[in-house]
Amino acid sequence: MNSNDKVLDIVFAGTPEFAARHLDALIKSQKHRIVGVYTQPDRPSGRGKKLTASPVKQLALKHDLKVLQPASLKKADARAELAALNCDLMVVVAYGLILSQKALDIPRYGCINVHGSILPRWRGAAPIQRAIESGDSVSGVTIMQMDLGLDTGDMLLKSECPVYSEDNSGQLHDRLIELGIKALLQTVDDIVNGQCQPEKQDDQYATYAHKIDKQEAEIDWTQSAEVIDRKIRAFNPFPICFTLLGEQRLKIHRAAVLNKGIDNNKTENTPPAGEISVQADKLVVQCGQGQIQIEQLQLPGRKSITAEAFIAGFASQLQYENDNGNQTKVILTKESAKPAQPNGLKT
Repeated sequence: MNSNDKVLDIVFAGTPEFAARHLDALIKSQKHRIVGVYTQPDRPSGRGKKLTASPVKQLALKHDLKVLQPASLKKADARAELAALNCDLMVVVAYGLILSQKALDIPRYGCINVHGSILPRWRGAAPIQRAIESGDSVSGVTIMQMDLGLDTGDMLLKSECPVYSEDNSGQLHDRLIELGIKALLQTVDDIVNGQCQPEKQDDQYATYAHKIDKQEAEIDWTQSAEVIDRKIRAFNPFPICFTLLGEQRLKIHRAAVLNKGIDNNKTENTPPAGEISVQADKLVVQCGQGQIQIEQLQLPGRKSITAEAFIAGFASQLQYENDNGNQTKVILTKESAKPAQPNGLKT
């Protein structure tokens, strides 16, 4: 048997859809055996809080694969269970649990990880969102040999792709899945053929993609239109950016910078940050610098609607009579700074 015919016994560890797509590719390649699938324990989900299996578990059960769901891999009995699988390689994709050095040492060829960035940039839990939020023009995937650090292992293969100016995290996520699948299958072939050339990461260029906190999604309208636009795209499809209109949370699914590239320096006539108005059939919000055009938004307890539908139903409520009897435009605010204005829209 030559090296190209060698069949590896692989353990896969992952949890979300991103991971499930990589497991599916390994299964469909039919080159190697999946001898076990690790995924996080079932979690309560939905309004009824019903225990729900992860996408990886659902796929594994569909293919009659052995599923293991330990709460931790740090305990001796969990490691013994992994060792009993007698695997050659462990493939880890967005698993969500920390592997001890003793666990990393069990597979013959160690453990490899598919990470959604070009390392060492954006180590950590949310590389896709942070890349868009920071205005990166390039993203990609890295296959690395795992060690005890946070995404610090030697790089085995990197594959880049552009980040487009209108990309949201969901769109970039889907492109990185395709890149990751190709890179993973190539890396497994390289391991079989002894062709991997590990490359050390340069720690001086490392940045960290800390986990998304839902409260980060609150919009600060004193920031520039470009910064706000990037955040709206970065936090779509989760957790979705929001602002306050009176006392109502308004979710903003999609927006665009208005008059991008034009000098938007403040003058004495510049409206206050957060002022929302209808301009030439567009729903426009003044930012600290520049303006945002809202394109898709959502009122509490309702489905998302287009700006056109919002204007048709609520344009007349975007201004009110102040204490002096003058018409004043509504200001979108943060929860910590509610101005004296109507409590919200009448729906």
